[in-house]
Amino acid sequence: MGVTASRSRVLAVWCLDWPAVAAAAEAGAPVTRAVAVFSANLVVACSAVARAEGVRRGLRRREAQGRCPDLLVAHDDPERDARFFEPVVAAVDATVPGVEVLRPGLLVLAARGAARFFGSEEAAAERLMDAVAAAGAECQIGIADELSTAVLAARSSTIVPPGGGAQFLAPLPVSELAVEPALAAPQRGELVDLLHRLGLRRIGDFAALTPAEVSSRFGADAIAAHRCARAVPERPPSVSTPAPDLIVDYRCDPPIDRIDAAAFAGRMLATELHAVLSAASVACTRLSIYAETEAGEQLSRIWRCAEPLTPDSTADRIRWQLDGWLTRRAPSTRRPPAGRPYRSDTLGGERDWRDPDPDPALEAEWLRGDGPTAPITLLRLEPIEVVSAGALQLGLWGGVGQDEERARRALIRVQGLLGGDAVRLGVLSGGRGPAERVTMVPLGDEPVPAADPAQPWPGRLPEPAPAVVPAHRPRVRLQDAAGEPVWVSERGLFTADPTLLRWGSRSWKLIGWAGPWTLDAHWWAPRGRPGFAARAQVLLEEDNRALLLLGYDDAWHVEGLYE
Repeated sequence: MGVTASRSRVLAVWCLDWPAVAAAAEAGAPVTRAVAVFSANLVVACSAVARAEGVRRGLRRREAQGRCPDLLVAHDDPERDARFFEPVVAAVDATVPGVEVLRPGLLVLAARGAARFFGSEEAAAERLMDAVAAAGAECQIGIADELSTAVLAARSSTIVPPGGGAQFLAPLPVSELAVEPALAAPQRGELVDLLHRLGLRRIGDFAALTPAEVSSRFGADAIAAHRCARAVPERPPSVSTPAPDLIVDYRCDPPIDRIDAAAFAGRMLATELHAVLSAASVACTRLSIYAETEAGEQLSRIWRCAEPLTPDSTADRIRWQLDGWLTRRAPSTRRPPAGRPYRSDTLGGERDWRDPDPDPALEAEWLRGDGPTAPITLLRLEPIEVVSAGALQLGLWGGVGQDEERARRALIRVQGLLGGDAVRLGVLSGGRGPAERVTMVPLGDEPVPAADPAQPWPGRLPEPAPAVVPAHRPRVRLQDAAGEPVWVSERGLFTADPTLLRWGSRSWKLIGWAGPWTLDAHWWAPRGRPGFAARAQVLLEEDNRALLLLGYDDAWHVEGLYE
């Protein structure tokens, strides 16, 4: 298929299982070794050999090693992934310039110029796969009109015809909208779970909703996901080049030739960049990292992000990039590494290099390409694309995911001190009462609820749910105007109108109530015998606070507090 449309096209290069590939290269392991990368004791990436043994993402370490005793265990390390990915990026950039890195293992570039130079999009894809294979890695390539569509197409090695993005996406599971973290906000998984519960199981089902329906019912991330599902531009390019005064640079004196010094300089430069961006009321979404060496070499790389960069995320990308530049060595003059095949299933025939006795050290060396021959003397950060500062909506505690990650690391340390069951997370579960609808799962375990929340659950407490659910239901008394206790009659009504609620030594007047409702699970139980239960809601005069009461054993108990 040649280029028949004038509109821009995007080519995505996806190196599958890259964290596992980088971990194997660092350990010098052969390609026949099963590899799994763990974070918080859960599998976050694994090789094809490990998957063949039954290892899957989300498994705990003990279960993964039980399925594959010979499993090579590695910890999640973004710096390692970026360091080993830099030779691949350099090989692609040498073939087709204008590469943008989304994350280690995934990059994109404009397909139109490459297709014109090589004659067709298929030829360009074939040439790029040759370049990646020469760098010692496997890849799959997708081409489409929009960036997100091209990334999803790369997962199946597909060239989407011009204008056919929506048709390609329609039959895919809606979970594909959250499969690539470089394109989705951290809360995208919650959106996918909600769409599943609403019966929207395919991307086409979600795309069938109108933009007004999505914007009026969901958040900002859902709007971006809906644009992705309809194969329309998620984020239009910047209409103007950022002002030169947004560029920051740092003269390295003495020149930098160590990773620790580069990381320190990168964090300092990131802080300076975001001070400049904040003063201009803008945020950066595409960043160019530029370096010069004592020998006059010029190095540059563009990083593209799904959300505006924060100072920490900018410093991370600078550190990853400098680590990749400073640790690269000249490539070996031997042929591509033994036992390291690359494939082109859909875009060209199967190709393979095999050796009965592969050399792991050579394979690790092959993943490194040409690097700078002298220390770095200049670092420069240039925002390529900026958006209004309003696009950077900070979280309640002043950050985009940084405090959540810090809190998670602290909780993991608590687990190490007190045991795995000492830290538990709530998972939405099925049930009728507020306490039943929460399943507490140890941190790191698979978040599986005790009961399916998607089931009907007749008699379930309607929304909104109480904001506070006491662990031990405190006992209270409902009284009528004469001071007599109020209970539930045989007809399912209050025995008298409640006017007062006593909780311990305190009491509140009631200005309203709703109920009572007998629990459907015990509809057969007589009103005065064990097993009977009912719920009621009461509104206190003080602060207009509402309580959810659960009545059983001839007494009322506080089951929830509404804010």
